[in-house]
Amino acid sequence: MQRWEQFKSFKQRGEWVELQFMAQAALHGFSVLKPHGDSLKYDVVIDSAGHFLRVQVKGFSAHHGRGGYLVRLRRGGGGVQRYRAEDLDLFAVYILPAQAWYLIPSARVLLPTPKMWLRLYPDGPPRRGRHTEAHDYDHYREAWGLLSKSREELMTTHRAAKRRKSKAQGASSAKAR
Repeated sequence: MQRWEQFKSFKQRGEWVELQFMAQAALHGFSVLKPHGDSLKYDVVIDSAGHFLRVQVKGFSAHHGRGGYLVRLRRGGGGVQRYRAEDLDLFAVYILPAQAWYLIPSARVLLPTPKMWLRLYPDGPPRRGRHTEAHDYDHYREAWGLLSKSREELMTTHRAAKRRKSKAQGASSAKAR
């Protein structure tokens, strides 16, 4: 039995994953704050160089064949409520069997339209044809340096990536003509 399978509920496991994140962030030199209660739309706050980042921590263990791990980006008791980019700054996603953290800026997955699901592939690339650059989150694996960025920097990084993608798509369209 894996250690995360020993919990009596997903709530207990989620609390354990939050503690794992806080310990890892502290080991990387960040100050960690834990809001009281669980009524906020984020779990942890990182205080870095005078700015605060709101982090939603998620833990997943269900492997979907060669299709990676399916990560649900919803909240609430029934898991039907979407997150909004203005409510948090980063998702810290822990894939339990792989012991892999992904630190993904919320703007990357919530703008312009919030994604409800992500697929992460910590065990290696997916089958050919099942993965596009728009769905590539591998560069966020163990991206602890993102915790030193401000909200504005995370947003700017997202906008710059979108511009590069748009330019690349425009160039490939022009070549096709």
